[in-house]
Amino acid sequence: MEPMITLRGLGKTYSGNHTPSVDSVDLEVQPGEFLCLLGPSGCGKSTTLRMIAGLEHPSTGQIVVGGTVFDDVAGGQCVPAERRSLGLVFQNYALWPHLNVKENVGFAPRVQKLSKSERATLVDQALQTLAISELADRYPGELSGGQQQRVAIARTLAARPQVMLLDEPLSNLDARLRLEMRAEFQRLHRQTGNTMVFVTHDQFEAMTLATRIVVMDQGRIQQVGTPSEIYDSPANRFVAEFMGSPPMNIIELGNNQDADSWMKSRDSAATSLGIRPEDLEITRTPTPGKFSLPVTVSALLPTGGSWIIELTDGQQRYFATSQQRPALTEGQQVQAVAQKLHLFDASGQRRTNVEAVAA
Repeated sequence: MEPMITLRGLGKTYSGNHTPSVDSVDLEVQPGEFLCLLGPSGCGKSTTLRMIAGLEHPSTGQIVVGGTVFDDVAGGQCVPAERRSLGLVFQNYALWPHLNVKENVGFAPRVQKLSKSERATLVDQALQTLAISELADRYPGELSGGQQQRVAIARTLAARPQVMLLDEPLSNLDARLRLEMRAEFQRLHRQTGNTMVFVTHDQFEAMTLATRIVVMDQGRIQQVGTPSEIYDSPANRFVAEFMGSPPMNIIELGNNQDADSWMKSRDSAATSLGIRPEDLEITRTPTPGKFSLPVTVSALLPTGGSWIIELTDGQQRYFATSQQRPALTEGQQVQAVAQKLHLFDASGQRRTNVEAVAA
């Protein structure tokens, strides 16, 4: 199957900058995929999306969408944004304040010069899909943030785009609305089968929405994979530490006698090891054959449905998580027993994942 979107050697360097904002990105997005571009602020994810949309011009590379070359820097080819037939949804909903919901949603079909009956059908379908038909006669100023976001998405759907591009569309919503809209996007994707490219800095958002995640940092792709692949087998320390809350515990070999002793002869190229908080089990005594650290409980942090346990060995802090109320007290001396380890070399690349047991 031919990819819906292909990026080849895509790069963007702004005038006056020596470091590219996007650097040699190669990526294929499959038809019907929900792909999330994920990374910290300034990593290049939004710039990549804006280049696909035609709102930014690449400095290098090629963009092909639906078999059509939209950008080819070497060949001097560029299709204007308005001719790309792509649906755009941004964190600023940009609704026309003087038009009601129905008129806002029908704006694109009207610009496309469709017949009145065709426009009415597309608008009605979009309103029904987003469950906002009862808001048709209201104006944006009469709507909540979540309702405005639904209108913005309905407006995009009514334009019949081959691809939907969404740039942090939930960042202006409160926590509860964000949760509701995540479920809405999942339902929308299942129902329409549209190809969606979604930009976010929120790893939880990416994990719950994406069929695949592209993790970016400093303009480069760090890893591409399913949510499970990204979380369970991070390609490098950046991905390992960026994904997860609380973040992965990292122990530098050479600075921790317990880790050094346990790792001796197992992987001579490993210079650090990582342990996910949920892979740390708190016990009273060491577990024979398992990698463990003698630590002191420094804090117990309830989060509602689970607990975060802060631990220290006197030099470094570690975090463990528990779904059950921990029978621990601050100041208590315990063992932090690892169930799984992630090993990294001096360049930060993943060596392997290993069961935290003796060889």
